[in-house]
Amino acid sequence: MDELTTSSFKTTGSKWLLPVSDFFGFPLDQVNFLACQVFGLGAAFWFRLYLSPQFTSPLVRHAVATLFGLSFVIFCFGWYAVHISVLVMVCYWILVTADIHNIHRYTMILAISYLAVCQVSRVFIYNYGILSTDFSGPLMIITQKTTMLAFQVHDGMSKKCEDLTADQRRLAVHSKPSLIGYLSYNLNFLSILVGPCSHYKDYIDFIEGKHLQRRLRRLSGSNTGQNGYDKVPEPSPMAAVTRKLLICGVCMVLFLTLTKAFPVTYNVDSHFVNEAPFLTRLTYAFFSIQAARPKFYFAWTLADAINNAAGYGVKGVDEAGQVSWDLISNISIWGIETATSFKKFIDNWNIQTGVWLKT
Repeated sequence: MDELTTSSFKTTGSKWLLPVSDFFGFPLDQVNFLACQVFGLGAAFWFRLYLSPQFTSPLVRHAVATLFGLSFVIFCFGWYAVHISVLVMVCYWILVTADIHNIHRYTMILAISYLAVCQVSRVFIYNYGILSTDFSGPLMIITQKTTMLAFQVHDGMSKKCEDLTADQRRLAVHSKPSLIGYLSYNLNFLSILVGPCSHYKDYIDFIEGKHLQRRLRRLSGSNTGQNGYDKVPEPSPMAAVTRKLLICGVCMVLFLTLTKAFPVTYNVDSHFVNEAPFLTRLTYAFFSIQAARPKFYFAWTLADAINNAAGYGVKGVDEAGQVSWDLISNISIWGIETATSFKKFIDNWNIQTGVWLKT
């Protein structure tokens, strides 16, 4: 296993930031991930301000979002990014060529099978040894998006409206997506690395500049008296982004502090396993796993902030009359930490995956 400690095995992606990794003592794969997300945050603000749908065509916005997303996965995962591209392209081929009554079945079988093969093969490739951020993460996001969209196209093009539930009618896609729209939805830089997964119609509304107007319809009717969506003032995401970045900072500090006090690798230390009583090992396992939780809080909250910075994620107006930017939030930290049952815990953990399973 000594070869795993060499720089060539620290990531499958770019080695440009190896000096930064060595200086701070962080794994290179995590440094690459964080660099892409920080760049993505700045790109999201630029995307909202300078590629606004008021002045930029959807085609340009689709293309830029896709190119940035592909650059991110190539930078982070190198040639393993091919797996992500292959899955997206094959699923699109199924979407446009397969029988409309079976596209959801074919897409589900292919995506889940490809993901399973990749997950099993990486165990043998990496020998369980490294890379907390590898290509399997984005592949899981792509699996969710491709399958969910296939079901929504199936609902919109093969079923009668009266046969659908209210949610299915709202989310149904009534025409097959264009290639650039499909690529942008799956590979956009806002969600390619860690999600969250979102509905196709919501994403297309965001690209075409309809997202805020649709979500703030009530605000428009009650506060301005205007009928047109185009006259709804665009709310600033700065407060939501700032709040979520502050949460990220706290989570980062907690993660770096707690994981040093309770390193999860100590659970497999031979001396600890052989000498410590079972209850001691069980207690330590519990606390070391809890100590690792802020890492997920950090990643998902940062991803949410990036989407908000681009102007995506408006849920509506909350009870206090404030614009809520939690449409695609993937986690509720307070809900998790105060959960009194396992159901409440999973309802607040990886929320968008739960939505995918229920859709």
